[in-house]
Amino acid sequence: MALAFLDRDRSVAPAGYSRWLAPPAALAIHLSIGQVYSFSVFKNPLLALHGANGAAWNLKEIGYIFSIAIAFLGISAALFGAWLEKAGPRRAMFYAAVCFGAGFAIASAGATTHSLALIYLGYGVVGGVGLGLGYISPVSTLIKWFPDRPGLATGLAIMGFGGGAMIGGPLASQLMAHFKAVGQPPIPYTFLTMGALYFVFMMFGVFTIRVPAKDWAPEGWTPPVKHSALISSHNVDVEHAWKTPQFFLLWIILFTNVTAGIGILEQASPMIQDLFKGVITPTAAVGFVGLLSIFNMGGRFIWASCSDIFGRKVTYFIFFTLGAVLYFFLPLTRGDHLNSVGLFVGVAAVLISMYGGGFATIPAYLKDLFGGYNVSAIHGRLLTAWSTAGIVGPLIVNGILDHYVAKNLPKQDAYPLILHIMSGLLLVGFIANFFVKPVDEKYWMKEQGLAPVGGGH
Repeated sequence: MALAFLDRDRSVAPAGYSRWLAPPAALAIHLSIGQVYSFSVFKNPLLALHGANGAAWNLKEIGYIFSIAIAFLGISAALFGAWLEKAGPRRAMFYAAVCFGAGFAIASAGATTHSLALIYLGYGVVGGVGLGLGYISPVSTLIKWFPDRPGLATGLAIMGFGGGAMIGGPLASQLMAHFKAVGQPPIPYTFLTMGALYFVFMMFGVFTIRVPAKDWAPEGWTPPVKHSALISSHNVDVEHAWKTPQFFLLWIILFTNVTAGIGILEQASPMIQDLFKGVITPTAAVGFVGLLSIFNMGGRFIWASCSDIFGRKVTYFIFFTLGAVLYFFLPLTRGDHLNSVGLFVGVAAVLISMYGGGFATIPAYLKDLFGGYNVSAIHGRLLTAWSTAGIVGPLIVNGILDHYVAKNLPKQDAYPLILHIMSGLLLVGFIANFFVKPVDEKYWMKEQGLAPVGGGH
């Protein structure tokens, strides 16, 4: 069979394999698909794009592109999470690369023909499936490689996604400038070029990923006998996990944290230009997007690693208390108030670090509560919270902005309302986190026949 090399048993690591060789494969995938976080760089160029009849798209229509991509990320992660447990990460990564690259190619055709439906299909649906498969594929693998530090493991697996905009934003900006300078349609050619580049880069992850052997464990490590109240020594399978109160509380936790973060990320480039008119140029705004990407990426690793020390519940309490305060304060930094670009950028960077940290900490929170047996499948279903947030967040942001524009009100005056709504959402997340407690014994699996901790399935 032509694709037999993708089989799980073909990717089992040999004896003596260093577990530190696994994270680069995960980073190759996540640094690529994390490009979606730099989508705001395309917003103004797409707004300026006109069809043959002179028609142009509005902000809400363009905002749906990002929303559809995030929606299908969660949908595909939920649908294919259980399949991934059996098929292995290599096959999932390969299909992710195919879908993500093809999504750009279809979107390129949409930009060429001024067909928003094609862009929705390409970047949104097909690319979104690539996002979902690529996002969950390394998570359970790295948790198995690092059973002694699950927070660090999920941070390593997911931090690249937060850093994707650091590459994707400048790359898209430079490619559009290049193609415009040589007289080619900038957006279609940029989409096509980025799709090809990302496909090649993701294939590095496909060929280098390894899963641990069934009986593997870190040298000198033994599973702890005693656990804290929120770290279970038992497993819950995916079919029972999603029916527990803990699953729905974590769903609310992820939904509120993501919706708030998207309030900044999805509108990052236009927002800083609107709040500091005449001060921040489009080039500087691209730099702001890149800086947020660095904090998004760094926050995923640092906060997830810290959660191994503080515990997941305490870490989320930090996100929700400090985050609610900072979202409420952020509008005060704008040009007609404190007029401090530095303060605005600093507060936004801290908020995005916690946004990223929330993504990286949630798989470890799941492992604590439900065990590691079905963690990818459970994580996949939980990511429907991200799908929902990917729709709700941009709807809030773009809906309020379009309302202000339609009423001929200053656009910058819309941001305090937007950011205060995000602050309120984090308070809802705080309440949900407060009620998280250990999973009831009735949901536990019988332990006979399960793979040992740190081993494969």
